[in-house]
Amino acid sequence: MAQITSKALSPDWQAVWAGAREKLRRDLGDAVFEAWIAPLSLVSAEGGEVCIGAPKPFARNWVANHYTGRIERALCASGGEPASLSIVLAPASVGGGLTEEDRALSIPVTYSRSPGLEPELRAPRPMPDAPGQRRSLSNRIVYPSQSFDTFVAGPATEFAYRAARALAVGETDDIGLLFVHGGFGYGKTHLLNATALEARARGSRVLFLAAEDFMRQFLGALHRKDTLAFKDELRAADVLLIDDLQHICRSSVTSAEFLHTVNAFADQRRRVVIAADRAPTALDGLGADVRSRLSGGLVIGLGKPDRATRLAILKARAEEFTRQRPEAILPLEMLEHIADLEDASPRDLIGIFTKLATYADLTKKPVTFEVVEETMGHRGLSAHKTSIEDIQRKTAEFYKLDMHDFQSPQRTRRVARPRQVAMYLARELTMRSLPEIGKRFGGRDHTTVLHACRRIAALCDEDPLFKEEVEFLKQVLSRRGEA
Repeated sequence: MAQITSKALSPDWQAVWAGAREKLRRDLGDAVFEAWIAPLSLVSAEGGEVCIGAPKPFARNWVANHYTGRIERALCASGGEPASLSIVLAPASVGGGLTEEDRALSIPVTYSRSPGLEPELRAPRPMPDAPGQRRSLSNRIVYPSQSFDTFVAGPATEFAYRAARALAVGETDDIGLLFVHGGFGYGKTHLLNATALEARARGSRVLFLAAEDFMRQFLGALHRKDTLAFKDELRAADVLLIDDLQHICRSSVTSAEFLHTVNAFADQRRRVVIAADRAPTALDGLGADVRSRLSGGLVIGLGKPDRATRLAILKARAEEFTRQRPEAILPLEMLEHIADLEDASPRDLIGIFTKLATYADLTKKPVTFEVVEETMGHRGLSAHKTSIEDIQRKTAEFYKLDMHDFQSPQRTRRVARPRQVAMYLARELTMRSLPEIGKRFGGRDHTTVLHACRRIAALCDEDPLFKEEVEFLKQVLSRRGEA
């Protein structure tokens, strides 16, 4: 191993450490930085032997196993060239000495430099440095209008409402995992949104994801071989909220990772709120271990609102609407008539009201019973069929391509394989013939489409991870067809 000679002028290691911290914040994102890097301190840097202090043993071990390589690269990028790097137990102060016990517990990292080459960094399980490829988790937008104050609770939803509020406020430590379930439009997402708002207002770090986002971003991390960064950012939150869990039920890989995440949050006494369209025991696509784990939390179902609750929902929506449009007023008897719909969910009620109030506002005509009856009779949505364009758009989005790539003559693996996946899905999910599919993919011959379908089917049999990707896209597109 070549010996590294020290520089004539020793760097200002405090300035180097400050610069490295800023680089790590940019590279890792605020959530991960605040959880793992912010508590670290520069303990010493004598003779280029840099010691970074962590306040607790768990933090020291985690940083040593997951971030040492990144820290050393950040130090080099900020003007320092450490001869070695140790992560030790130390108070959060600069310049403190190390005890013999700390030195024994430290995990040193060394590098060697060949003549004319940059240092070769060696660290425990270094994370791949792929600038521009990794993105922070897509935190769902939290809407201020969907708060606990605007949630109209009734007999069928009051228990879930009070449990979610207690968890968000932190009134009890008994609720670590809350699982709410119910039909579409019954208020599950509103409760999750309200929980996120309240928890954030009280200073908690909140991560709110749709199950589809969780699945897509985890599969993307697997592709980039960057799952540690995904897990770190996910578990840096104080409160994790997952909506529509049923959408990852068919994926063994993602459901397993989800179970690990729930267990990690439980171990750290952090809070998880999950919503699905059915109870954990009815989620057949999940393994028995996952169903058992979720059933051990506080499981609450949201039922149909009674007539009094339906009317209260309509009155609350009417009050909000008329604040913006004073002329759009629906008489109370009209609201009571709409509330008579026994099978209507809260979402159905709000949709009917919004259409009628908008009609009154734009036409300046009174809303008659005939108009109400017609609106209630047409509240169903027509089925949306999956198109080849939908398939191309979703596939291009997943593989980070442009839709025009599917019509281009490019044959590079980066483009060819996703194009084959899109052709395969077009055959699986549409009634189009092979020649029709080929025409939509740059005028390709039907034999090309047939070859693509056979190739993707074979790859799914050979590669379980690739099969998960294809099944994920198929689930997303199938849901669009059912909308």
